[in-house]
Order: sequence, then structure tokens, then C-alpha cells
Amino acid sequence: MPDINSNIASALSAYQTANSVPVSPRASDNDAVDIAPQGMFKEMIKSSIEQTIDDSRKAEELSKQAIAGKADMRDVVAAVTNAEMALQTVVAVRDSVIKAYQEVMRMQI
Repeated sequence: MPDINSNIASALSAYQTANSVPVSPRASDNDAVDIAPQGMFKEMIKSSIEQTIDDSRKAEELSKQAIAGKADMRDVVAAVTNAEMALQTVVAVRDSVIKAYQEVMRMQI
């Protein structure tokens, strides 16, 4: 049976290894995705929010073009759907962060 010191050393080693791996979102369908530098959670969230804003602006611009008769309706529907999914993802992450914060605040010290 291993002693507690070797278990702690193994846990610390595993934590340091996991901490050194950068967090990077996966790109899909050749979309350009800003990867968070050195795995910073704050930068990853900021990048995701900025991408969501860009998706919304693209959908809005394509909608304006469609009204003027200059855009294909399939492109408009795809852009609006993409923007809607991105916004739903940001809202879900926000809700999870708020829920985690509330759980931490309920902990007794």
C-alpha cells in the first residue's frame, strides 16, 4: 500500500501536468477561432463572447442584404442559426458559472 506522501506527490505532479496543457476551443467547418493564449480561462471566455458578437453582426448584415434582395436566403438562415446557437452557448456558460458561484457561496467554512 503506497504511503500518503507518494499519493500527494503523484497528485501534485498530475495537477502540474494538467495545468501546463493550454485550453483551446476546437474549430469547426474551417471557422477562424481565436485560441486563448496559454490556456487562460478569462481569455477563452472573452474570445467566445467576441466571436458571438461577430456572428450576430454577420447575421444582421446578411439579413439587411436579403431585404435588399442581394443575399441568398440559405446564407441568411445559416448565419442567423449560427448566431442563435452561439448566443445560446454563451448563455449556458453564464448560467453554469453563476450556478457554480452560488454553490461556492453556500459552502460552510
